[in-house]
Amino acid sequence: MNRLAPAFFVALGLAVAGLLVGQGMERFRMADRSIVIKGLAEQTVDSDYASWGLTVRRAANSFAEVQEALVLDREQVVVFLREQGFAPEEIEIRPLVVRDAFSREYASANAPTRYNGEATVIVTTARIDTVQKAALATDPLIAAGVQLDAGSGPEYELRAFNDVKGDLLKAATDSARSQAERFALEAGATLGPLKAANQGVIQISGVGGIRFDSRTSREKRLRVVSTFTYYLE
Repeated sequence: MNRLAPAFFVALGLAVAGLLVGQGMERFRMADRSIVIKGLAEQTVDSDYASWGLTVRRAANSFAEVQEALVLDREQVVVFLREQGFAPEEIEIRPLVVRDAFSREYASANAPTRYNGEATVIVTTARIDTVQKAALATDPLIAAGVQLDAGSGPEYELRAFNDVKGDLLKAATDSARSQAERFALEAGATLGPLKAANQGVIQISGVGGIRFDSRTSREKRLRVVSTFTYYLE
């Protein structure tokens, strides 16, 4: 009997310890219950800065002819921009570029013209309305024989991005919190504190949702998907 007593108490101790460990593991699992929620937020904002590069092109068999034509075209572009109300400090005149097609390593002797060149005038301004209006009024330049490059269109920027970033992230956070509370209620639980958060990447696109047109679109569509992990109690 005396020899059985120690074994009994050892077994009892192991059983109690096992029960406590089991309860501890259960509490650990309950404390670690969590849900992952994604919060979506979108916002349309207007650009606050514009850059407009107007490029003209000329080609001929005479270097001097190409150069003179580009100088005249460039002058007409500058006059046009000043008539549209742009100040001198908003207009940047780039140097002429003239190329000799025959001087290239793999030049073709059948090239229609030997020389081709371009001249570029760049407008940079915060006056978005003025740029947009002027970009729709270039017909007189075309009628005067100025060969504007097909890509000579304004590009728009959102330089005050940080001013709207905070509101967008807050909206995503509020959206996720609302979803998490609804999920916890339906699951018969209480929403606990925030465990982890990832704000995600803010995407900028044109109003049509196409990312590559974000520079040519005056209105910018901002979109962010943030990920949050909440404890459930």
